[in-house]
Amino acid sequence: MARLEDRGRSSRPLVDLAAGNLLPQQTSCPYHIREVFRANERGQLQKGLTTMATLFLWLLILLQNSERTAAPLYHAELVFPLHPQHNHAPSIVECPNGDLLASWYRGSGERRSDDVAVLGSRLRKGADRWSEPFVLADTPGFPDCNTAMFIDARKRLWLFWPVILANSWESCLTNYRFASDYQGDGPPKWDWQGVMYLKPLDFEATMLKGLEERLKAFKESPSTVRVGGLDGLRERIGDKLSSRLGWQPRCKPTVLPSGRILLPLYSDTYSVSLMAISDDEGKTWSASRPLAGFGNIQPAVLRRKDGTLVAFMRENGPLHKIRVADSKDDGVTWGFVGTVDLPNPGSGLDALALPNGHWLLVYNDTARGRNSLAVSISEDEGRSWKWTRHLERQAEGSYHYPAVIVDRAVMIHVIYSYFVKGGKSMKHAVFNEAWIMQGDSRE
Repeated sequence: MARLEDRGRSSRPLVDLAAGNLLPQQTSCPYHIREVFRANERGQLQKGLTTMATLFLWLLILLQNSERTAAPLYHAELVFPLHPQHNHAPSIVECPNGDLLASWYRGSGERRSDDVAVLGSRLRKGADRWSEPFVLADTPGFPDCNTAMFIDARKRLWLFWPVILANSWESCLTNYRFASDYQGDGPPKWDWQGVMYLKPLDFEATMLKGLEERLKAFKESPSTVRVGGLDGLRERIGDKLSSRLGWQPRCKPTVLPSGRILLPLYSDTYSVSLMAISDDEGKTWSASRPLAGFGNIQPAVLRRKDGTLVAFMRENGPLHKIRVADSKDDGVTWGFVGTVDLPNPGSGLDALALPNGHWLLVYNDTARGRNSLAVSISEDEGRSWKWTRHLERQAEGSYHYPAVIVDRAVMIHVIYSYFVKGGKSMKHAVFNEAWIMQGDSRE
């Protein structure tokens, strides 16, 4: 069982804030703060260091330790009762008033039916039951599918989803709409709707280079080669229409310090990923170069402190591991698409950065099947994953396509597709970091 290790204990003294004396250290103290106190002890700090400044440093220590010593908290519930139709691909946001808003799609199946619509439900702050579902998007005569939501710097709610033109993912176009009035009962009052038309940057050259790199790096052929072989894939890469259709969302956008919005997209035509980029608060959108790993889809993007972007992706092929790539130029170009030493059975994942700098990843931690759903924490920005706990670990059923956010109280919310014998629903789980660090129960 994963557990929190005690770090940084020492007999070095700390400052008694009231008397100006020194007290034995009784808490785990971050290195840079310990050094401040040590410097103070040696008389190297400026003599005019005020009690208020020292108090501030002490509060930093208390905050650091509160994250590590908080009691584990967890609660979960279904968003709606088990339903006979296909309910899938959720997203979730915290509204400015503290309510939660969830989205997903429901229907008879986008590959054969046109009755598929995007639905939503609301959990009022302090309530224990979600509202009755309401319609967020329903394009007459066409299936509406995967949902992604976020709230921008102007407090507008954005919804992104693909409209399927010919009952195949390859034929979709991503649509979007936003609303300023969305905290009342029922659906938002939408202000605007548009379609995202994209020309991937340097598509053919980047894809052909990526294909050669993929074939050299891994002995297993990408799944996209099965139809028409390598020659057929190269021909599809050169097809202008195929390269501009079929891009769809799954995970929430990432907003960079510059204000740039990155909406992660993917294509089932090629089994690769792409970023839609906006530098004007969503008024216009352009496309990055593709993340051409052939099997890497549905990216979730996080930003390291040095500015590097890291995209974690589902493996839609024979590698059975989470795929990864990074960008040094705010998402325009991406490096080699490799793998992380974490399993993936060909299912969606999501990620976020917590306020304390830890990274969190939610994923199916199996090579086959979606009956196990794990959440892991990294304290080194995704280079290793020290703590893991399971949201689901069942003999059967599918618990997949998670979406994760952290609220203003630093509670973590995960919503995911919940498929069991009696029907389908969305399940919402809320917990804190201490619950993950506690590890799986031995019961």
